[in-house]
Amino acid sequence: MQAMCYRRYGGPEVLRLETVAAPIPDPGKEVLVQVHAASLNAADVYLLKGEPALLRLASGLRGPKHPILGADIAGEVVAVGSQVTRFRPGDPVYGDLSNCGFGGFAAYVCAPEHALTLKPARLSFEQAAAVPMAAVTALQGLRAGGPITAGQQVLIHGASGGVGTFAVQLARSFGATVTAVCSTRNVALARSLGADHVVDYRQEDFTQSDRRYDLILVANGNRPLTAYRRALRPGGRCVVAGGAIRPILTATLLGPVLSLAWGVSVRGLIAQPGQRPQDLAFVSGLLEAGDVVPVVDRCFPLRELPEALRYHAAGLARGKVVITISCSR
Repeated sequence: MQAMCYRRYGGPEVLRLETVAAPIPDPGKEVLVQVHAASLNAADVYLLKGEPALLRLASGLRGPKHPILGADIAGEVVAVGSQVTRFRPGDPVYGDLSNCGFGGFAAYVCAPEHALTLKPARLSFEQAAAVPMAAVTALQGLRAGGPITAGQQVLIHGASGGVGTFAVQLARSFGATVTAVCSTRNVALARSLGADHVVDYRQEDFTQSDRRYDLILVANGNRPLTAYRRALRPGGRCVVAGGAIRPILTATLLGPVLSLAWGVSVRGLIAQPGQRPQDLAFVSGLLEAGDVVPVVDRCFPLRELPEALRYHAAGLARGKVVITISCSR
């Protein structure tokens, strides 16, 4: 089968389209999927570079342990193990493989049954591939440290990216009043996703306004934590899920101390999109109902994965960048 592989750490230039042996599913509870589409995530970039260096303790010290990237997939079941009860050949499925070896940028991949769920019928394979990691990260971020309820004031910093576009829609589905922070070129997109208020960060600093929030989800931001603190109500929550490394590390390592000192909750989100299948199932219900719609910026064929990574790294994508691998339908 065709697969995009990397045998050493580096940039997009180390990727090579290779012909490799197709995987063989474990005869027990694994599923063999023909991949129609897969999407890019920040995790793919970190794994490709092998950075930060501590990541290599899990991904391979001398070289990549898993030479095929790609966590988010959508495709069709080809074969199932004897103990698989939820799927049968021909089923359209999607899921997150980040906890089971990645491997999505290939014609076929094996996955444990629990990593997959049936694809919502109203979504194309390309749309479905855009969902798992980003949508579940957004959901877990909104729920981190407490429930999200109707009437809360929620701000999404980085509202036009993969996690951000889902976070805006999910927060709205919970009945929150949503403020989206994005650049000028993405204001219309944020409004179309249901944001009640949109802040163009090139024109306005939301941390200096009089508005205060119950929850700030940093999907992609670079402000110091002190700035987010100013924009929170007493007892509010700031969850840092993406963006600049320094705020993420500070929120993760010093969050408990800052929370006690400031009277608000500060935490870095260590998302577990592949470990909580119930979260993807919850999102699937909203997708099926049309309450949440994936935003796909561009699709690239598998052979152009290096170019797709460069486009993704430029930070211009609205929503998700998707890789098409076999004929979709």
